[in-house]
Amino acid sequence: MAEPLLNKDAELIQRIKDRDQAALVELYECHRYLVYNMAMQVLRDPATAEEITQDVFFQVWRWPERWDAGRGRFTSWILTVTRYTAIDHLRRENRQPPRVAHSLEHLAELLGRAPSFDNARSDNGRALRHLVKTLPAEQRDLIIMAFFQGLSHSEMAERLGLPLGTVKSRIRLGLQKLKDAWFEHVEPPIED
Repeated sequence: MAEPLLNKDAELIQRIKDRDQAALVELYECHRYLVYNMAMQVLRDPATAEEITQDVFFQVWRWPERWDAGRGRFTSWILTVTRYTAIDHLRRENRQPPRVAHSLEHLAELLGRAPSFDNARSDNGRALRHLVKTLPAEQRDLIIMAFFQGLSHSEMAERLGLPLGTVKSRIRLGLQKLKDAWFEHVEPPIED
């Protein structure tokens, strides 16, 4: 099921490389909710989240070659771009990302919110929420702090009184477990 979406994203990016504006519109329609919701998680401001959403898609238009299909899915890449763009915006304003803890259910609901015709994204949100819950607490908590609260590795180390290397290792291990579990239970890897 996910392979057609991956192929569609790759096709749209190729068309954007060829300067096809209709492809950008189509990509925006497909992923705008995901991008906006990630921006809202970091910024907590609808107007600024919309501005960041527009900025992210402008970046895709200007530099479509930055996404490498061989290194990962488009949605993972665009969420990372969104998160860092939003955090950079906060830093320019001398603000810190919010430190409000949210339940996994709330985060998955926000990130999975999509048009009513797209139930696959909602299903993926539920699956991700379940997989995150299966991680050991020390990995799960750090992943939530990093990706949903916008904390840097240094901020997490300081807050939790852990060595920086431990924080990085736990996040790396947790993300690897999530990736393995995702491919094992949700989505088979794409054959080359």
